[in-house]
Amino acid sequence: MVSLHEMTGSKQMLSLILMIRKGDTLAMYMKIHILTALREEFYNWEELLASLGEAQISAPLLPSAWTTKDEMAHLWAWQQRSIARLEAALQDREPAFPKWNPQFDPEVESSTDQVNDWIYRANRDLPWVEVQRNWRDGFLRFLELAEKISEKDLLDPSRYAWMGDRPVALVLLGTYDHHQEHLEMLQAWLEKKGIKKERGFG
Repeated sequence: MVSLHEMTGSKQMLSLILMIRKGDTLAMYMKIHILTALREEFYNWEELLASLGEAQISAPLLPSAWTTKDEMAHLWAWQQRSIARLEAALQDREPAFPKWNPQFDPEVESSTDQVNDWIYRANRDLPWVEVQRNWRDGFLRFLELAEKISEKDLLDPSRYAWMGDRPVALVLLGTYDHHQEHLEMLQAWLEKKGIKKERGFG
């Protein structure tokens, strides 16, 4: 099974998802475009994080109790499951997921809030330098693995039984969409506080 939290419908790539699901031949040439979008997403996050001081990164994003640091730990934690899927695809085996709290099933949508709270509590005391390194290394690892999967295997919905008749390309799209969702929320919060204008990032 694949958690809906990991593979939400990408707003900017919805037409591509639909093409993949229907086996449209146009989608057979899209691996490079998906990877390009993921790299752009990575660089957008790198630019944004570099524009913020550590005090801003550690400040609560009111009214939420979460900080930018917590947001990045959240993204990193979920991405470990996506990395596990890509590793499984390359090695043609079942995914070996990281060990999480056994009380909650990340594959069940109704458990998402509880899982997210657990991730927050498990990582909130980590220093920013470690959180940033984990996220950055994880994203680069994800891109490295995605590059190695053939376009045929990436787009074939019947290739991996553990994907439930969905192409593993949706794991890539889910990572893009999850990061973009949090990026837009953080940019909106910073703009509301006047930080975007002051810092001058786009």
